[in-house]
Amino acid sequence: MTDTTPQPVSPPKAEPPMRAAILPVTPLQQNCSLLWCTQTMRGALIDPGGDLDRLKESVAKAGVTLEKILITHGHIDHCGEAALLAQELDLPIEGPQEADRFWISRLADDGRKYGIAGTCFEPDRWLQDGDTVTLGALTLDVIHCPGHTPGHVVFYHAPSQFAVVGDVLFKGSIGRTDFPMGNHQDLLDAITRKLWPLGDDVTFIPGHGPVSTFGQERRTNPFVGDAAMAG
Repeated sequence: MTDTTPQPVSPPKAEPPMRAAILPVTPLQQNCSLLWCTQTMRGALIDPGGDLDRLKESVAKAGVTLEKILITHGHIDHCGEAALLAQELDLPIEGPQEADRFWISRLADDGRKYGIAGTCFEPDRWLQDGDTVTLGALTLDVIHCPGHTPGHVVFYHAPSQFAVVGDVLFKGSIGRTDFPMGNHQDLLDAITRKLWPLGDDVTFIPGHGPVSTFGQERRTNPFVGDAAMAG
């Protein structure tokens, strides 16, 4: 479990309002994220695609009470076992945007293809651009970022300058768009028009691999960095 706690803004030594940890799951090493409110110790798992026993152990070790499950998009490694966890712990599922119904409907088939358990589900709440979700006393903004999948969403906590971006953006790369219903231009537009304006200091957890910042990616990313987009 990797702690990716945002640094407090003010005062310097205060407990940050939110903490985050990365919990890689499935053979595809997808970054499931545990986010929680430090005031209430209530939180959510984002993209619990598999390895549920290990996820539950990590949540218990952190002393967090889960309120809900959040989903960035409908790919098997991100939500294949979300329905099982929701049923076992009696948790609501929020997200993704409804255009990913296509992907969620084929989770069982995709699970057999990738050797990962997959169970179809209907979220308790489909999310739209501009919506918010709550975790304890925290409020996260929902940003619809299509391209990798049509219904992909990003979760952003403005006070912490912190985002969970799923497979939209990675350190040094961007999400694939060669899957059914992917769109490369939509992905570029989502990153440059919706994520970059949030500021260079935003730290993000990607769907795979290490954390980075929007500023770092604007400087160095060969696909959506400022130099690449200027060309």
